[in-house]
Amino acid sequence: MAPLAIDGGALLTSVTSILPEIAVVATALFVLLLDLAIPEERKNLLCGASLVGIVVALFSVVALGQGRIEGFSGMIVHDGMGAFFDVVILAACALTLMMATGYSEWEATHKGEFYALLLLSTSGMMFMAKGTDLMTVFLGLETLSIPIYVLVGFHRNRMSSIEGALKYFLLGAFASGFLLYGIALIYAATGTTKIPILATMLYDPRILASPLFLVGAGLLLVGFAFKVSLVPFHMWTPDAYEGAPTVVTAFMSAAVKAAAFAALIRVLLVALPGMQPVLWKVLWALAVLTMTVGNLSALVQDNVKRLLAYSSIAHAGYVLVGLVSGDVLGGQASLFYLLVYAFMNMGAFGVVILIARKEDEGYDIAHLKGIGFRYPALGALLTLFLVSLGGIPPTAGFVGKFYLFSAAVKNGYIWLAVIGVLNSAASIYYYLRLVVAMYMVPAEGEVPVPRPPRILFSMALCASAAVVVVLGVLPRSVLEIAERSVLSMLM
Repeated sequence: MAPLAIDGGALLTSVTSILPEIAVVATALFVLLLDLAIPEERKNLLCGASLVGIVVALFSVVALGQGRIEGFSGMIVHDGMGAFFDVVILAACALTLMMATGYSEWEATHKGEFYALLLLSTSGMMFMAKGTDLMTVFLGLETLSIPIYVLVGFHRNRMSSIEGALKYFLLGAFASGFLLYGIALIYAATGTTKIPILATMLYDPRILASPLFLVGAGLLLVGFAFKVSLVPFHMWTPDAYEGAPTVVTAFMSAAVKAAAFAALIRVLLVALPGMQPVLWKVLWALAVLTMTVGNLSALVQDNVKRLLAYSSIAHAGYVLVGLVSGDVLGGQASLFYLLVYAFMNMGAFGVVILIARKEDEGYDIAHLKGIGFRYPALGALLTLFLVSLGGIPPTAGFVGKFYLFSAAVKNGYIWLAVIGVLNSAASIYYYLRLVVAMYMVPAEGEVPVPRPPRILFSMALCASAAVVVVLGVLPRSVLEIAERSVLSMLM
């Protein structure tokens, strides 16, 4: 029997296409080994080592650029789209690690498995964002989900943490089943799971009329809707966000949402544009429901983490407005908004971590009373992030929403844009409610002393604030990169 021939050039190309992912996984394994070798009082080195690995991965993304590199027989591709989301996901992970330098000390999470799980989940998100085969997308989804289930329940002595992890795991398992069953049905109808080939096959009206394919596409959408918290698949979000360690909540709200939307954008704009007459009506309804239910639910919350969780649901609806447009302009707006949302939401969670003091009892809005004047830097930062989340100019959040709604209007979805604007206006109430508590409501008794931020924690907050301000004033260069990313995906 002749030995199996290995194409060295193809293998090298495949390895090159996933260099950033290799760096992240290698760092996770190194952190696990380092955890065994260092004493308890030096566990802070684990966070530093993880951060170095993320920086190396970021440099490798920049070095690869936005050129198209296909690997593993077309199962995965490094292109402009993949590079853009790699940067978003790695930036969110870096901010999380910078915040974890202080959080882990306060909440006793300086453990090798904490950082390794965070890194392995990050690698799954990157594979999901670059997958050009539905099976690669599924494997990436499971690689990101399983570590997140564990991280949500990392505080094993807190009932809310265990409850959130259990709900997330059970509902996530069902969602994964729906996604995989949908992929199986699509394969039965078309004979392929490769996204580019699906795009060419859907011009055949017989496939579009196939019940197998229609049901498969519906189940696929259900699986993605769960991960991005679209209504009515959002019920896990408030409990999981509230129960998880807050630094993990921040990571989930930014990185997990970005990765899931990356896969959804690739499927919608590349594989399923032929289904536009039917599918886009479904997306229209999901966007309206998600924005409205998320904002109305946030209006009545007294817990800051739950408020930001429902806010996260509403923002998923805003991003979906761009995808309903179904063109390059809508994709560009969605990419820009996901980048902006990652920084402004993680910044808001970072300030809340400092103010809360204790994981179990520090997230009531009443704890914000008097903070604005007593601690002006924290008050100003939180106000900036909340104003940006509300879409008030001249912040990056306003620019992002402007382009999302503009894309909807230019493609004829005027009522969708109107509903989005009304929802955005309603959201300003609960964001400014926190600002009012900080500056206009006197504290009852002594104002609690916030946690003293570490240097890296402070740098994370400053970097987030800088991105929110700069992209609110000078968004053009990032918008151009987002446009090129979408075009490179469609080539």
